[in-house]
Amino acid sequence: MAKTKVANENHVPLSGSYKTPFSSDTTGAKAVSAGTRFTVSVIVRRKAPLNANAFGEQRLTRAQYRKQHGADPAAIKAVLAFAKSYDLTAEPDLDACVVRLTGTAANMQKAFNVTLTRQTGDDDQTYRVREGDIHIPASLEGLVEAVLGLDNRPQATSHFRVAGGTDASGSVRPHAAGTSYTPVQVAQLYGLPAGSSGVGQTIALIELGGGYKQADITAYFKTLGITAPKVSAVLVDGGKNKSDGVNGADGEVMLDIEVAGAVAVGANIVVYFAPNTDQGFIDAISTAVHDTTNKPSVISISWGGPESSWTKQSLTALDSACQAAAALGVTILAASGDNGSSDGETDGKNHVDFPASSPHVLACGGTKLTGSGTAIQAEVVWNETAANEGATGGGISTSFPQPAWHQPRRVSSFYSAQADRMACRRIPSSVITMFAMRCCSSSCWR
Repeated sequence: MAKTKVANENHVPLSGSYKTPFSSDTTGAKAVSAGTRFTVSVIVRRKAPLNANAFGEQRLTRAQYRKQHGADPAAIKAVLAFAKSYDLTAEPDLDACVVRLTGTAANMQKAFNVTLTRQTGDDDQTYRVREGDIHIPASLEGLVEAVLGLDNRPQATSHFRVAGGTDASGSVRPHAAGTSYTPVQVAQLYGLPAGSSGVGQTIALIELGGGYKQADITAYFKTLGITAPKVSAVLVDGGKNKSDGVNGADGEVMLDIEVAGAVAVGANIVVYFAPNTDQGFIDAISTAVHDTTNKPSVISISWGGPESSWTKQSLTALDSACQAAAALGVTILAASGDNGSSDGETDGKNHVDFPASSPHVLACGGTKLTGSGTAIQAEVVWNETAANEGATGGGISTSFPQPAWHQPRRVSSFYSAQADRMACRRIPSSVITMFAMRCCSSSCWR
């Protein structure tokens, strides 16, 4: 009886789930095979909202978090009944407030009242696409906050630039920088005390592509005369530690590992690999936040996309994961983008990059630094747009209100970071400067 009741219930649009058309040309669109199996992540509400005013002042243990702010049992029960009605298998994660549902494309389309097609993007890759709203039974309204994974089009780009850029074919164009510094030298310029150690800390890196090789890591740190860090990989949603070629994301992955390991010497580094989708991005962050094995104290993200490219449900779900991190005392840092104030959009408007624009994330912009010995001689904002070599992102969010800790600064036209002093206190001192090298635009770094 329960199965019939839920399956026959009227469906309503899931708030914030509207997805824009993949392409104006749908002539090549093909139906997804009915028997194709995949997994979606259903984000459900917490038992109780988090107290944002306590972030930075109070730190919950993971046991306290689960007891007070884990998944609402009523929401879990309702989603499990829903899954059974549509022959979907369910796997709840109470800490992350998610139920992962696995089933065929035919059953997913019925369950969420969507049409799934396969379409080819500008990168000549084919993706599973859904457009418009997701629909859920009326009884799940208010219990379900997001449904991620029906669509697997790319969500973010790596914020990594090669000096000289790329040529017309997309291949790296070698270019020697006028002056370059090792991570150790930059740390000295920013005043990191000599002998600072990252021992006892774990740094999480979120990567949506690319991979690393231990031999390359060992070789790099040998040139610095530093013991190579312990690096391990956690695979999320089928993500892989796999090279994607010289023009892929390998450079981003290796850069993140090299900088972290060179400055926070002795810290463990855990790389969370996930597919480049909104589902993969959010699941990777949640996995790192609630990882009771590795227990990272800092999460670094060098991926993102313009706020305008995210659905409202995805923005909310990712920001919710960042709120959980703040409650647990885990600081998240994210690059603010490499494409200036437009963030790569071509509509003539200014855009900020997400997740850097989340009020619960320390956004890190870029600067151009000139140093002598251990002293900074000059430092200006990174803006090489005239040479077509990028510029730091930044600006005012159109999705999140200005945080209370920014109010005294009377920001009216520009800010490139969502940093606050409370968050800075959560970062181990041995790790702060490592991420300050990307220039967190806030007085807490001065």
